[in-house]
Amino acid sequence: MFQTYERRQWRVLALLIAAFTALLLFSLFLAGAKTGIATVWPSNAVLVAGVMTLPRRQWTWLLAIAGAIHLAILLMIGDPPLFSVTVSVLDTVQAAVIGLLLLRLRIPTRPRGMDALLRLTVLAALATVATSVPTAMLGALSLGLPAHVGWSDWLTSNVLGMALTLPTALILLDPRRDWPRRGAFEQVALLALCGLVTAAVFGARQPSLQILIFPAVLLAAFRGGPREAATGAMMAMIVSIPVTLWAIGDAPELRAVAVRHLLVFHCVLYAVSLASAMALGRQLRLQAMLLRRQAVARAAQARAQAANLAKSDFLATMSHEIRTPLNSILGFADLVAVSPDMSPENQRRLALVARAGESLVVIVDDLLDFAKVEAGAVVLDPRPVSPAGVLRDAAGIVAADARAKGLVLRLEIAPEGEADRLLDGDRLRQVLLNLLNNAVKFTAAGSVTARLAVEGDRLRFEVLDTGIGIDPAVQGRLFQRFTQADSSITRGYGGAGLGLAISRALVRLMGGAIGVDSRLGQGACFWLEVEAPRDATVASADPTAPVALGARVLLVDDHPMNRELGSALLILAGCQVETAQDGIEAVEAATRGGFDLILMDIHMPRMDGLAAARAIRALPGQAGQTPIIALSADVLPHQVERCRQAGMVDHLAKPLQRQKLHGTLRRWLAKGTATA
Repeated sequence: MFQTYERRQWRVLALLIAAFTALLLFSLFLAGAKTGIATVWPSNAVLVAGVMTLPRRQWTWLLAIAGAIHLAILLMIGDPPLFSVTVSVLDTVQAAVIGLLLLRLRIPTRPRGMDALLRLTVLAALATVATSVPTAMLGALSLGLPAHVGWSDWLTSNVLGMALTLPTALILLDPRRDWPRRGAFEQVALLALCGLVTAAVFGARQPSLQILIFPAVLLAAFRGGPREAATGAMMAMIVSIPVTLWAIGDAPELRAVAVRHLLVFHCVLYAVSLASAMALGRQLRLQAMLLRRQAVARAAQARAQAANLAKSDFLATMSHEIRTPLNSILGFADLVAVSPDMSPENQRRLALVARAGESLVVIVDDLLDFAKVEAGAVVLDPRPVSPAGVLRDAAGIVAADARAKGLVLRLEIAPEGEADRLLDGDRLRQVLLNLLNNAVKFTAAGSVTARLAVEGDRLRFEVLDTGIGIDPAVQGRLFQRFTQADSSITRGYGGAGLGLAISRALVRLMGGAIGVDSRLGQGACFWLEVEAPRDATVASADPTAPVALGARVLLVDDHPMNRELGSALLILAGCQVETAQDGIEAVEAATRGGFDLILMDIHMPRMDGLAAARAIRALPGQAGQTPIIALSADVLPHQVERCRQAGMVDHLAKPLQRQKLHGTLRRWLAKGTATA
């Protein structure tokens, strides 16, 4: 591998020597044939590119060979020996100094973006200016001329050659290709097109036709990327200079004007073509990256779907295989239990069999429900329902078991709980029934109390018991799957430890929260809170009418497009909108006060939404009480919970939907009005 790399460096060295020689001859015999000083001097840029990209051994050889070639050519064309030696040595030293200086300044040797390209061009031009002036003066003195003679022309040709040729050389030496490979015929055809169009335009001496060169060079950029753009622009420059000087003849005044026009034109052409190619190259890289990530995501999704399908098939099969014998066990046990000649002891034993079978059915149902929750197959069906009625239904189901154990079952329901709310009554009943069943199961004596409290659109259910209680050290694990307080509970009371995990998943699906407060030996209080708007409010709302006329809303988001979209939706709702682009600006705006609501993004620079929410909550007076609603693509339950812990009152998921936004505005602004 090292030998391959070494051979490649020597091949690059040979190519650079060939390019240096060709450009040197071009400058001396074509671009400078009628002026005495070359119009453009690109050969030094080739040496600088070699110093920046080759190992020290190779670039040392490059400078030595290039200096010898330069000296030989100058002597062959008849320049004085002192001048030839001076210029060849100074040009070689100048290239080495510029190359090492750019490396010291950590200029990228593989410019792949406009920022890097601009830095390279500007710093290379400045370094060329700093080193060309003394070089030109020493060259003039070696000819016996005053030091100031010809230095401006020398400076102009060196700066132009360095600014245009060095980025081109580095782009061509970049081994990585972000662009689809083109055939050799197409590459030659594109270069020939650029050269022919340039020759025709500048040969006609019609400045208005120079714009025709841009389509040819941009075509090369679009087809071949930065490499073809750079070579196309270089081809245009190489062709235009001798053609223009040949067409003008020996008129010094016309030559000076033409050279200035050429400098401006080629700088613009080079900048436009390279910028277009770099932008297209970046787009292709991002597109390729996106395609790779999509492929990885599709593969991962396929594996997950296969695993989920296998799990579903397994659960379905096991459910069928377990339920089939259970059906016979429970059915025949029920038939035998009514036999009149059954002894009391055998009836007791049969009741134990039936109870064990029923426990096994509950475990299977829990497994299937949990599988559906994990797979996201549970879809809520909100309908107008009375929360109080749901709680009474659940309590009625466990009432018989409570009486059998001698427990008192109490219901405490706020009058506001009787009104219909938009709820999935079946899923809410399932959660309440699980909590009530657990309370009856783990309470040996005393009572079980079920409460319903209402605050605005928030419902709070509590199930209190006088049972064994729960150690605070293990309460955090209760809502995990297959988890109970300890192994003795499993032996003493049965169960798979899935009921609370399912309940938590269903409550979070409803947008609520569930928890427990308990101590050992002092019973337990399981609670859940869900948002449930009144049915009448939702039914009477006009979706096209402004829902928050005149309300002042602060919209905080770091993305300009998100701010624009959010502002439009809020204005459509009748709000007065002020925006901020990060958490610091949000806190400053909130400090000024006067907002009815704050919509806060989470991920932002300088200060994120969570930190901003905490800072706003710490503000004195009404400013610290302004409702803050999370506006984020973080939609996982633990992420939503983080928002609530930071002081946010609600959560809106991205992509933002108008109906949900307006419904949230209506709900929280109505609360603010009621409070005021």
